[in-house]
Amino acid sequence: MSTPIPSRAADAERAARLFGGNHFGWASVGRFLITIVVCAITLELLDAVMSGFTMYTFTDALLLALGVAILNLILWPLLITLALHLTVVFVLLSTLIFNGALVYIVGQAASGIDVSFGASIVVAIVLAVVSTLLEATLHADAESVNVRVIRRRAGRRGGIQASEVPGVILFEIDGLSEPTFQAALAGGYMPTLRGWIDDSSHKVIPWECDFSSQTGASQAGLLQGSNFDMPAFRWYEKETGRMMVSNHPKDATEIERRHSDGAGLLAIGGGAVGNMVSGDAPRTLATMSTILIRGREYDDDFFAYFGQPNGFIRTLALSFVDISREMRAARAQRKSGEQPQLGKEHRGGIYPLLRVTQTVICRDLNVATLVAHMYEGVPVAYSTFVAYDEVAHHSGIMRPDALEILRQLDGELARLERAKAQAPRPYHLVVLSDHGQTQGATFLQRYGHTLESLVNGAIDGEVRAPVSADEGAATFGVTLTEAASGDSASARTLRRATRSRTKDGVIALDEDGRAALAEREPAEEDDARALVLASGNLGLIYLLDDPERMSYERITELHPALIPALRGHEGVGFVMVRSDEHGIIAFGPRGINYLSEHRIEGEDPLVPFGPTAGWHLERHDSFPHCPDIVVNSFYDPETEEICAFEELIGAHGGLGGRQQHPFALVPTEWSDPPDAILGVEAMHRQLRTWLVETGQEVAPRTGGMHPGLQAGPGADG
Repeated sequence: MSTPIPSRAADAERAARLFGGNHFGWASVGRFLITIVVCAITLELLDAVMSGFTMYTFTDALLLALGVAILNLILWPLLITLALHLTVVFVLLSTLIFNGALVYIVGQAASGIDVSFGASIVVAIVLAVVSTLLEATLHADAESVNVRVIRRRAGRRGGIQASEVPGVILFEIDGLSEPTFQAALAGGYMPTLRGWIDDSSHKVIPWECDFSSQTGASQAGLLQGSNFDMPAFRWYEKETGRMMVSNHPKDATEIERRHSDGAGLLAIGGGAVGNMVSGDAPRTLATMSTILIRGREYDDDFFAYFGQPNGFIRTLALSFVDISREMRAARAQRKSGEQPQLGKEHRGGIYPLLRVTQTVICRDLNVATLVAHMYEGVPVAYSTFVAYDEVAHHSGIMRPDALEILRQLDGELARLERAKAQAPRPYHLVVLSDHGQTQGATFLQRYGHTLESLVNGAIDGEVRAPVSADEGAATFGVTLTEAASGDSASARTLRRATRSRTKDGVIALDEDGRAALAEREPAEEDDARALVLASGNLGLIYLLDDPERMSYERITELHPALIPALRGHEGVGFVMVRSDEHGIIAFGPRGINYLSEHRIEGEDPLVPFGPTAGWHLERHDSFPHCPDIVVNSFYDPETEEICAFEELIGAHGGLGGRQQHPFALVPTEWSDPPDAILGVEAMHRQLRTWLVETGQEVAPRTGGMHPGLQAGPGADG
């Protein structure tokens, strides 16, 4: 059990850990001197190419670099400590001015330097970029979290939690399948994790997620212990006419309410960072299900990242680099003719900006918060990194820019590994995924029409297909909303500045909010007879003539051409319905599987989807909000391809291939699962088992889900 240290003792221990040992040893001194020399050389180059900035000797350059570094060490902690009552907005606005002012002050004090204030800001930006590159090269990022900020925050929260019981950091790489992970290891893209495996400190545990292979259902199962009645990323509830969208904060709050019994994975002192649900963590940051809860304590963990003077400039510089990388990658893919690929309409426009929010901004904030949690001794924390999922959707699961994201995430894990030495307790680092991705040209690319149009041609009446949500934009919208929380002046300023871009309490990224928030409710004047939703290669068809789920017999009566049109399409692998007479039926192009009766006519359509496909369909059918018709695209085991009903070439959401096969990289001393892990609820139980093995407390389950929710198959008591 962890024991909080009183605040002053916590400060003393933290100072001893962070300022003692090898943190400021000879290696640190050497890195500092190297940084000064390289920055001085950079200043000489700037002198040659910039107006408004002049130095007369190399000694002047050394003095400027040294003076700025020393003033940063002295003044920045004081500034950031004074800013704790504000929000991150203050730091964003002041960082450029502050660093520029330091350059200007030193320049004015030195007789051999002439610099204007405008030029000093440019010089400060360049120095910050150079320092960032040196940090990565020299592994000199131990100061990435400002000590004074953490000590101040820890004291306010009751002290640093020192313990001999290991803490656990759960680092989720969204969308990375176990086969793709193994390929990235073999290709040298993840040397840190390769080293953990080669040193026998960690082992890979493959597992299988659910039919609804997407983040909403997976995280509800992993963190809350149940994902019952979550048939897709978006689903429709006929009895209320409500569209549920996993990454809509209001719906995420409702999803957690339905699935929480107060004893989630993170309930005892844990932290949730950038997730869809909280796992009942008392500390959350940029988490969908808690972002709109007013009255919760504003968590200033944003300052963990901006506690270093170069933090914002580093993120800004890396953002420009990533935008350039995306533009080059898209152009190279178009030029090569490599297939499948998305066109300019999906990788141009605002997309590079949306991408960078995940690949740089949210990544940096998440890592900084995890490091802060480690320095405070938080017993368990779970953070989602969506960058790979976002890039693989648009580029492909093994394309160079997707693999580059894995290389970057591997570097962040190396930072966390180094941060362990400064923590008040030992830590286990666990890397896991919630689902994978399977690749293939989209349904529209292959056949020239959408699932919506296929349904529209087979029934009489209007068919509606609401706009899909952009996961990346929604995540960044939640991050901005977090920054605007609280009662500080800067938080109120940000709220006022973004009021016109706020929808349902969340800051959106475009005029009508659709980039961040999907359409949630059918229009009042809607006379549609069918609603078609897409979740990767999973299609959901709700027939609106009846207020309850339609049987196969009723569907055939009202829309006799619909099921034949679906099962006869070459892009469809199987169609699932429920029959009054036969129970669950899966129709395929050349056969039928009567799952409830355990008999098959012709060719079994579920064979390409593996031996567990029947279990998945039976569980899915048990959901109260299972659609009238479930459609899954084909899967070709030879080419390992699917076709998504959305415009995503790396996709997930249904059955077929790598999307079903995530992994967990866990400490070798942790026990092996007694059986293959089938379903996210089973993985939740295994994670609880592992936490107990480390000596951690886990909140006892109360024997059921939130009142009013029927517990699903496999829900642990």
